[in-house]
Amino acid sequence: MKVFLDTIGCRLNQAEIETMARQFRAAGHEIVASAEQADMAVVNTCAVTTQAASDSRGKIRTIARAGVDEIIATGCWTSIQPKEAAALPNVKHVVTNDKKDLLVPQILNLEPSDFDLEPIDRVRIPGLHRRTRAFIKVQDGCDNKCTFCVTTLARGAGRSRPLADVIHDVNAALAGDSKEIVLTGVHLGSWGQDFGDHHLRDLIRALLRETDVQRLRLSSLEPWDLDAEFFSLWTDSRLMPHLHLPLQSGSESTLRRMARKTTPESFRGLVNAARSVLPDVAITTDVITGFPGETEEEFAETLEFVTEMQFTGGHVFSYSPRPGTGAAKMKGQVKPEVRKKRNRILQDVIEGSAASYRQEFIGQTMPVLWESTTEYGEYGWRMEGWTGNYLRVSAVAPSPRWNEVDWVTLEQADGEKLAGSITDYPLR
Repeated sequence: MKVFLDTIGCRLNQAEIETMARQFRAAGHEIVASAEQADMAVVNTCAVTTQAASDSRGKIRTIARAGVDEIIATGCWTSIQPKEAAALPNVKHVVTNDKKDLLVPQILNLEPSDFDLEPIDRVRIPGLHRRTRAFIKVQDGCDNKCTFCVTTLARGAGRSRPLADVIHDVNAALAGDSKEIVLTGVHLGSWGQDFGDHHLRDLIRALLRETDVQRLRLSSLEPWDLDAEFFSLWTDSRLMPHLHLPLQSGSESTLRRMARKTTPESFRGLVNAARSVLPDVAITTDVITGFPGETEEEFAETLEFVTEMQFTGGHVFSYSPRPGTGAAKMKGQVKPEVRKKRNRILQDVIEGSAASYRQEFIGQTMPVLWESTTEYGEYGWRMEGWTGNYLRVSAVAPSPRWNEVDWVTLEQADGEKLAGSITDYPLR
């Protein structure tokens, strides 16, 4: 059978879709690049914003129009709106998040023990999922009560995967020639809390000690899960110098309404601690504009704080009311046009600080993991990839270098990327 896989949203969804690909392949089925080629499709949906939910429905409808008669809908939007998902064209199965890990064996009428999984091969998942990095799910669910967030409703309580299981998956990825591992979870920083006296730092130390991982990267981390000691882990150069720390607001009063367990003061202290240990660290963030009750004064506080922090990148979201969340019922809903205006202002600030950060590295030579390759006529191949501190880099090579790491001299800014020249390859 030919299977098409698609996903919307976060890195955790990406990690899950990669596991499904391995399971389908292990059962003897083929993963194809387009819905037009497929007998069956699986769509891993998202509900974090109204737009994400709309995109999820749109994906399913597009796949149905392509002629796929059997569609399996899963993921966060499906978990929140299972009846609406089941009513979409050609959806034959709706699998909520609590049953997602068993989706493939149940669809194929197999026992989980029947799978002899391949390594997490760096052969690209056909279609849009052209990652070189292996996304490893180490945690799911969340016990926080952020009033804007629907993910807790969709994913349930926080729960950690056992250390042995994570090490197994990392070693499988390395056996498949992964050069970089990305640890993912809904609330990654809570890993181990349900095991007792454990912390994410224990998982990181174990992976650095017990595997041959070349590059280890962390996905989003809530600031209240970290302390200054956490950054001592970066004495091991295999841990990539990039932190994604969601801020959401630079106004203390807005953060209280969001039920965020941080303040601008504590967030500032954490960033300063990270930069004192890692002066070149990339710190990216998420910010929400137009949260219910956000006044002009509160927005000004956020704007001032975001300007001060000099983030190296980030996502700015216009507040999106999500059914079942506390914020959806709050008074003082901000007009959509005001949310949009504030969004643009904050985006401009973050884009400006990101551009300044990129400029600091022009003239330096840094290792780059290539994530995409495009034939470039007589000039060879156009490569794009990432430095350890999450700078996107492009260069030209005489042969495709997908999933390889090369030293690149960064020569000039090219929009949101840096253009450079490969100075030495292969990197040993």
